[in-house]
Amino acid sequence: MSRTLGRARSRRSTRRTVLTAVAVAVALVWAFPVYWMLNSAFLDKVTLQSSTPTFLPFGGSLDNFATVFGDAGFVRALGISLAVTLITVAAAIVVAFLGALAISRFRFRGRRSFVLALLLIQMLPAEGLFIAQYKMMSSIGLLNNILGLALLYTAAVVPFTVWMLRGFVAGVPVELEEAAMVDGLSRTKAFLRITFPLLAPGLVASGVYAFLQAWNEFTVALVVMTEEQSRTLPLWLRGFVQASATRETDWGQVMAASTVVAVPVIIFFLVVQGRMSNGLVGGAVKG
Repeated sequence: MSRTLGRARSRRSTRRTVLTAVAVAVALVWAFPVYWMLNSAFLDKVTLQSSTPTFLPFGGSLDNFATVFGDAGFVRALGISLAVTLITVAAAIVVAFLGALAISRFRFRGRRSFVLALLLIQMLPAEGLFIAQYKMMSSIGLLNNILGLALLYTAAVVPFTVWMLRGFVAGVPVELEEAAMVDGLSRTKAFLRITFPLLAPGLVASGVYAFLQAWNEFTVALVVMTEEQSRTLPLWLRGFVQASATRETDWGQVMAASTVVAVPVIIFFLVVQGRMSNGLVGGAVKG
């Protein structure tokens, strides 16, 4: 009996070791492009063009980053991207939260059709909406406008965030609010003190999704932000690469610019990673 248990434990240990090794290998493959981007950002053009790859930036410099920060359009594009992203995240969370609350807490005619419509909207290709979006923004005077771009981004992320938050709201028993109301709280206070704190992981997960979509989006911004003064960071990065391509492309500067664009996303993830993981898991099992 003991030998059988010992073999079983040995097999489990071996399987765990193999799976861990595979997971580490996959993680390294996934992380290598990010590392190579960061490594290349510190190397000069001659080193990068060498036939011998340089895996560690020994002897590198900050010249590429100095060029990026010295570009006249960088700070302007950074401000525009931050403003658009923050407006999108705030608006998407508020609208999606109210929508998820209505779907989960109230029974009304057309409720199931509305939920189905949310899924169908996600299937629409973004490219098929460009002409309509451009004409709409032009007709209301919001071309090359931060609010206009944020409005389009909000409309794009709300269907999925409503669907995500619906699971969290449905996972909180309404009896908790009713018990608080029996203790003397009003419906609003019961919701804010009891239910709302339990929904924080879902709100964070939805905010992360909205942040990523707004920060990295390129095609919609390319359509409605046509003036150079209105470029977001992805558009600025494209212009920065093209400006370098008028001669021979300086990949060190391109990698430095890409690193700078990625830094806010990394910082945001570090701040919210705990609640984000709880939110994503919770949203997958509730509702």
